[in-house]
Amino acid sequence: MASVLGIDIGTSSVKVMLLDVERGVIGVESRGYDVLIPQIGYAQQDPDTWWEAVISCLSRLRTRYSREYREIVSVGLSGQMHGLVMVDRKGKPVRPAILWLDQRTKEECGELDRILSTQLKADVLRNRIFTGFALPSLLWVKKHEPECFRNIHKVMQPKDYIRYKLTGMMGAEVTDASATLMFDVVKRDWAWPVIDLCGFPRELFPQCHESGEIQGPVDRECSELTGISPRVQVIYGMGDQQAQSIGNGVFREGMFICNVGTGGQVSAFSNDPVYDAGFRTQTFCHCTGKAYTIYGAILNAGMSLKWLKNNILGESDYDRLSRMAGSVPAGSGGLIFLPYLTGERTPHMDADARGMFFGLHLAHTGSHMARSVMEGVAFALRDCMTILEQVGGSCKGMISSGGGAASPVWLQIQADVLDKEIHVCSVSEQACLGACMLAGVSAGVLDSLEAAAARFVSYGDTAYQPMPEHVKLYDGMYETYGRLYEQVKELQVKTV
Repeated sequence: MASVLGIDIGTSSVKVMLLDVERGVIGVESRGYDVLIPQIGYAQQDPDTWWEAVISCLSRLRTRYSREYREIVSVGLSGQMHGLVMVDRKGKPVRPAILWLDQRTKEECGELDRILSTQLKADVLRNRIFTGFALPSLLWVKKHEPECFRNIHKVMQPKDYIRYKLTGMMGAEVTDASATLMFDVVKRDWAWPVIDLCGFPRELFPQCHESGEIQGPVDRECSELTGISPRVQVIYGMGDQQAQSIGNGVFREGMFICNVGTGGQVSAFSNDPVYDAGFRTQTFCHCTGKAYTIYGAILNAGMSLKWLKNNILGESDYDRLSRMAGSVPAGSGGLIFLPYLTGERTPHMDADARGMFFGLHLAHTGSHMARSVMEGVAFALRDCMTILEQVGGSCKGMISSGGGAASPVWLQIQADVLDKEIHVCSVSEQACLGACMLAGVSAGVLDSLEAAAARFVSYGDTAYQPMPEHVKLYDGMYETYGRLYEQVKELQVKTV
């Protein structure tokens, strides 16, 4: 018997899955943590917080499933994308990691837009310069924290740091690297002209590999700490969006994934590095077959509901919020929510955008607000889907994933707003599952990703069908939703 381990480094928690290659998922453990916000617009985390969470999850898996834990043959990784981790020669972080939802680099983004031509961004990066990506974050560190910058030995992404802690070796892989804005998406290698223009030493950037390549074995120090055999091989791994694609069984064009995590995305598989001419979407390398993933991204999906739960309503759990939302008719009594709490990416690419409730009146309650937040996030995801269909072809099927897929109310809202039949994967932690599947294929204990998907990926019995009366209602509200941003855009800039 053989088993594989899948580690997902999320924005709000680490999740670790133990998968038996014959019997399927044996167990999943998780441990949460917070995003550090030292001042408005900043978002960062201590990389060692992720490692401590991984150690905690591994300890529990080792205790509960000792036999399967001893049979681990390979480890796969997935992680939050765009973030910047910087380590010194001893492998110690020189400062907290700057995350994807960080907004401190508006000035650096403007500078980069001046020095990088539109043609270069189209031909090489295939993406717009935007806050939260590693390129402007690294430029910010160079300008504002020169001592930290001088101490950098290597730059990496969040899951790369965990792989380093597992193996003692530093490296990069194509899916995460392509989401830094310092990578040639077409050639699948570092964009050296961009790096040189920014004055970054080339030696800061580790050699880049394909996701399924094996970096090496677990080192002895990690083995003693975790109980994982030093014979176990660790693959380079991938970004969480690509891992979710595998874990949802999406390997062909035409299938879309609607993910509601901390942020939100609508993504599509593509054989070619197509991109939106207006740079309203992202095009990154996929982890399989040298393909690509294209997606529209919103910054505050589950984060919007968490904000409402903690900061406004003071509720204890998400299940209660879902029940509250389900008690209110579709449309939330005319209340419309814009989920731009930390700016927005698709379609506006506006770091100064701000959230709002529009149409409040005395009859509205916390339940109306809960449903309105869910509807507003779904409207934002519809923006993503609309542009994605223009770029990558029509959506022939929609799979919902992430924490939002745990709420039947939110799933029905997605079906109604998107006017698509929604399916949900039976395994809830798709990024972990994708990491396990790729690790198993790389180790030779699974024949192929397609065969692994046929064995481990299935969908729930319930398919959420669009309700025609709700579709009509939401079409009208979506038009108002779109006009709201345009009407208040200039006023929002003045309040930032």
